[in-house]
Amino acid sequence: MTEQEVRRYLRKMSEQDSQTAFRDFYDMTYDRLFRIAFYYTHHEEWSQEIVLDVFMKLWEHRKQLLEITNIEDYCFILVKNASLNYIEKEERRPTLSTETLHEHSDQAVSPEDTLISEEFFSRYVKALDRLPERCREVFIRIREEKQTYAQVAEELGISTKTVDAQLQKATIRLKEILL
Repeated sequence: MTEQEVRRYLRKMSEQDSQTAFRDFYDMTYDRLFRIAFYYTHHEEWSQEIVLDVFMKLWEHRKQLLEITNIEDYCFILVKNASLNYIEKEERRPTLSTETLHEHSDQAVSPEDTLISEEFFSRYVKALDRLPERCREVFIRIREEKQTYAQVAEELGISTKTVDAQLQKATIRLKEILL
């Protein structure tokens, strides 16, 4: 996703109320925003709901989006805040087990550690987006979704050796970008 592409979509959304441009923007950014939400919530359904809510807000405020200097960071912050609010709301529900509640509240982490962790995660998400599509897809399926090499190979119609090669390539590129 280039800054020019994003600006073009935002301009069409803002000036022409283009739902097609919004759909293209959605398609381009959904996976990244979902990963951010999932990082905070660790629940797929919550993450989907959060990201859809964020996209609704973006559409509702499409006229102001061109004024935002860095839409990528803006979306990251929207999803992060929405995720934290969602977690807080869900924790107040009596249906959650006390084990789940303690999972989040027992994490005594300093604000500095939290900020460093969030900055690194933001860099990680951006680095993932710089990987070639197949490389990124293999990496996410193996490292984040915990699929086996055989599962990924079968689903993508490639050999397990290709899966291994793509994973190594992704790991090397991510290390170069992040370190």
